[in-house]
Amino acid sequence: MTSFNRRQLAAGLGGAFVLAGCESVGGQAQPAVAPPKLFFLGQAKVLMLDAAGGSPVTLVDDSPKDGSRPSGVNDGIAVHTATGQIYWTNMGRAEKDDGFIMRCERDGSNVTTIVTPGGTFTPKQLKIDERAAKLYWSDREGMAVQRCNLDGSNIETLVVTGNPVLDAGDQSRWCVGLALDPSRGHVYFTQKGGDNAGQGLIRRIDMRAPRGATPANRRDMVTLFSRLPEPIDLDLDLASRTLYWTDRGDNTVSRAPMDAPAGFDPATRLDRQILVRGLKEAIGVALDLPRRRMAYTSLGGEIGVASLDGAGARMLVDSGGMLTGVCWA
Repeated sequence: MTSFNRRQLAAGLGGAFVLAGCESVGGQAQPAVAPPKLFFLGQAKVLMLDAAGGSPVTLVDDSPKDGSRPSGVNDGIAVHTATGQIYWTNMGRAEKDDGFIMRCERDGSNVTTIVTPGGTFTPKQLKIDERAAKLYWSDREGMAVQRCNLDGSNIETLVVTGNPVLDAGDQSRWCVGLALDPSRGHVYFTQKGGDNAGQGLIRRIDMRAPRGATPANRRDMVTLFSRLPEPIDLDLDLASRTLYWTDRGDNTVSRAPMDAPAGFDPATRLDRQILVRGLKEAIGVALDLPRRRMAYTSLGGEIGVASLDGAGARMLVDSGGMLTGVCWA
């Protein structure tokens, strides 16, 4: 039987919950909102975990049993706040251009494929713009950032960073992480580069392309960081204008201002702050801003939590199996 390490395998391949209890607001009892849970992905599973304690619960085991679609690797996850529906990407088989996107209810029922295999190449981190009813994701081997309606219709390509055929294998063009600032109309994304190669980029484009622009010619694109070891997933604290990301090159979680100073050089910025170190191939990151904490995952099977400044970092799960995307809901 052929064996693969985690890098090879990865390459190949919020509803509002109410707590039973009350708090007093203006002299009247009000239902308390329960702390969010962690929703995260294994290679072929969607799981949920209470960060306060307990074991992960499998909501979906989406390994195809009948060969109807590629098995691939789950990667990006997001939960729709209003409906509680869970969305996630699956990279399919990288050499086959057969990635897809799935959806289920918050209890794991009604699993549905909304972007069929081949609708996207190797989709990675996923985010929801609930106001506009859009899904956004990065496409790695597709070398693109894409979006669609919540039902999977009307797939659009916002930016392309290379030609999937002519530039195949050029990891400096691979789009991986993604985050949204809908109020300012911005999309942030990473290009990871080779393994710890110092080619990594964090970039920003507008949700609405400038007049006359094409996906291959985005005059509005801003490079915020370059020469990073290997940036992966992103999340944003819009109130403090802070960008958080994981980096698989040095296996860290970092943060930096979203708004760089005028005249900055993305290759020599000195305002990156490393918050957490020593992860086993870092991948997912998600912020719980009301509670001033974050969660992060690794391909080595870890889920950790820490304060937004990295203090009090601790592992909730160290399973030894592959884990990928994570979000709070």
